Amino acid sequence: MTADDREREGEEAPALGKAIAEAAGQSGLGAIAAHGAPTGKALFAAMGGIRGLCETVLPGLVFLVPFTVLTSIQQPWAQQSAMPISLGASVLIALVFTVVRVIGKSQVTQAIAGLIGVAASAILALLTGNAANNFLLGFLIDAGYGLAILVSMLVRWPLLGLVIGYLMGDGVAWREDSGRRRVMQALTACWLGLFVVRLAVQLPLYFAGLTVALGFTKLLMGLPLYASLVLVSWLVARAVYPARKADEDPES
Repeated sequence: MTADDREREGEEAPALGKAIAEAAGQSGLGAIAAHGAPTGKALFAAMGGIRGLCETVLPGLVFLVPFTVLTSIQQPWAQQSAMPISLGASVLIALVFTVVRVIGKSQVTQAIAGLIGVAASAILALLTGNAANNFLLGFLIDAGYGLAILVSMLVRWPLLGLVIGYLMGDGVAWREDSGRRRVMQALTACWLGLFVVRLAVQLPLYFAGLTVALGFTKLLMGLPLYASLVLVSWLVARAVYPARKADEDPES
């Protein structure tokens, strides 16, 4: 490695660390850290507040409810209109949330990404004529997150270690402590388990064509499991980094 390469690497490392720290601060763990304790209010903030909860839950719910009702009506018009009406309602609610964020100029990128995801899923379901394909993109996202987490564990740079380390102002110093390193690996494995369990439960329903059961299962295994793991992760983080450590200036 030349001197120029080392100089560039030295410049990139702080920038990367800053990017990771900013991402950690915007995560659910960051929201709890901002409140200083895992209270109900902190957990509510970690879920994105009322708006975040609505944006996460309602698109799936407004698809599921009309689809369930219409498919239960044994009439040709109901069976034929179930999918387009349900998918249209889902896209419409996502569009409304996006417009509200654009008008309010708050986290527009996140809202647009959510709208694109909902619209892409609806288009895929309509093109294939299979309502269950509305959930296919979600499977791919879960698989992608799971694969990224698994790779991070295999290379011994567990993602939760990076998130918690930078959130606590410790950077990657935890890697020098064998005890903390094992804790971060174990905690990251719990998040890997979340995505594995989701796929293990939901994929059989998808292949069986049980769209309604799949929709309800995705809702139940969405925010509730995510909130539980965020809470566990924060409790582990505070055990590894006592409160006085988290509040100290890392350079002092």
